[in-house]
Order: sequence, then structure tokens, then C-alpha cells
Amino acid sequence: MSSSSHHIRARVGPAVLLLALGLLLGAAGCGPGSEAGQDRAATGASRAPDTVEALPDPQIPQLPATAASADGRQVTVASAERIVPLSGSLAELVFSLGLGPRVVARDVSTTFEQAAALPVITQAHDVSAEGVLSLHPTVVLADRSTGPAEAVEQIRAAGVPLIVLDDARRLEDVGPRIDTVAAALGVPDAGRRLKERTARQITEARAALPADGPRPRIAFLYLRGSASVFLLGGPDSGAPSLIEAVGGEDAGTAAGLHGEFTPLTSEALVKAAPDAILVMSKGLESVGGVDGLLKLPGVAQTPAGLDRRVVAVDDGRLLSYGSRTPQVLREIAAQLHPAGAR
Repeated sequence: MSSSSHHIRARVGPAVLLLALGLLLGAAGCGPGSEAGQDRAATGASRAPDTVEALPDPQIPQLPATAASADGRQVTVASAERIVPLSGSLAELVFSLGLGPRVVARDVSTTFEQAAALPVITQAHDVSAEGVLSLHPTVVLADRSTGPAEAVEQIRAAGVPLIVLDDARRLEDVGPRIDTVAAALGVPDAGRRLKERTARQITEARAALPADGPRPRIAFLYLRGSASVFLLGGPDSGAPSLIEAVGGEDAGTAAGLHGEFTPLTSEALVKAAPDAILVMSKGLESVGGVDGLLKLPGVAQTPAGLDRRVVAVDDGRLLSYGSRTPQVLREIAAQLHPAGAR
């Protein structure tokens, strides 16, 4: 899943956004084998605070700087006084670099507390060029999945430096993504520090996992009850890298799925045979909680459904692939291995 991009991202890939009618998804879940754990997760009691940890002693931007945009352009940034990140993932990095006070707007997938008071310049996940330009940004950051394309071009045509980054889908994307954002904003030293801190925290999170034992097969489900959108993640959903990092096996990949998602059917789930289900934290609300999830086709008949083994992470964190990814790994591991972490 391409961060929904963002909400989800975390954000979700454009094809999935069309299916979901441009709305954020999610699901609340439970710790393995316990209805009490399930209830805590569903009410949010087991979730970590939705905040971003900024670097101490933030670097003052050294500008102008020229950055390579993923769409093949070279973009020169002369000022970072008014920054507009057009995804939650990018906003997370800007705030982590210590440049949060310079951010003047957010999109709907930017859900962490420090950005809550900023004006929203997207409708669903569609960027409003007029809304962005009304805030007089000096630099705009976007993902490849940011759209519509006409809005992106309108911002560029107004003379605003706009840098596009490739969508992040794997742990290996975190470091290069930090480098690109930091270089574009004239804070490469801060970028180096953030990259080192994040890599260290990812290593620490993985080191705390159980040292041995079977690899649970985990299915990533994308849910939107109000729109009747129920999807099973495949190898390009964005979740497999996280699943593998916590010692699991992506069920969709193991079942031979291709691409981002496939419609959720009893047949697909039987073939995937997940031991656990990974969801976003708003979605279980959209299907009526864990009990509602178990009513979806085939879910109750899987090993995960029989054990009520559901792992939930907040929408804005799960697929961000940024500075909060270590926190995501810890959250998944704590719910997947409640008594097994070292």
C-alpha cells in the first residue's frame, strides 16, 4: 500500500483510493488470544501516543539547495520558511527534523498531535491547489501518489518549488527518504542524525523480538465498512516489509497474490490461512469492531479468526516508513508476541 497517501501514510495507492472513495481506512484490533486485549486495542488504550519526536538542537536550513525530484526534475529551494508536506509520511519527517514550526498546512493523513492545529489543504486525499497557494508556501513536498496531477502542476506553475518523492513501501526506503527531505530543506546534517537515530531504533526494536519460534503468517486487510471496501494485501501493499521485520510471513504474498490488493473473499482468505490479521486502527470501527471483522467472508474460519488474533496500528503510523517506523514495529511486536518479547 502506498502510504494513503496516508492515512493512512500513511497513504494508500491511487487504485485503492478509488475503491475506497478517497476515504481513510483502518481497523482496531486485539492482542492474541484475549478478548480483554481485543477490547483494550479497540478503545485505543493499548496504542502509543500519536506524536513525533523532533531532533534536539535543530539545524538552521542552509539554502539555497537543489534537490532531485522523483519525476526527473532538479528543484532549487531558496527558502524553508513556509513548508507544505502533502502526506502524513512527509510531514512526519519534516517535524522529526525539527522544522515543525515552519510547516503551514497538512493533509488529512497527517494525524499526529503536533500538527493538529494546522489547516487541512486536501479534500479526502485530493490536494486543493488553491488551498496550498493561499498559504504562500516557499516549498512543497509530495509523493508520487499525490494528486490530482492537475493540482500538482498548478502549484508548480505558480512558481513554488515542489519536490516529488517516490512512495515508501519498505524499511530500506526510510534512510533515502530522510536524506532527500533533509537535503531539499537545507538540513543535511540533521538528516544524517535522524537517519542514524531511526536506524538504531529499528535495530533495537527488532532485537527485542523472540529469538526463535515459528513465523506467524500475517494478512494485512484494508477495510472500509461504510464503503463496503474489504481488501487483502499483496506483495506491493506496503505491509510485507513490516511483517517480515517482526518475524512474520506476509499471507498475501505466500498465497501467490500479485500487486497491492485483491478483493477479500472466503477463497482468498482460506488460501492465505493467516495466523494473525494486521489492520489500521480506524477500520475495525468501520466494520463494527473485532466481532464485525469476524463476520466478513472467511475471516472467522481462519486460524487468526478462530484465535481472535488481530493486530491494530493507528492509520497515520502504520505505513509511514519514516521516523516513527521503530514505534510501529514495537506496536506490532507487542500485540503479536505479548509474552515473547525479550
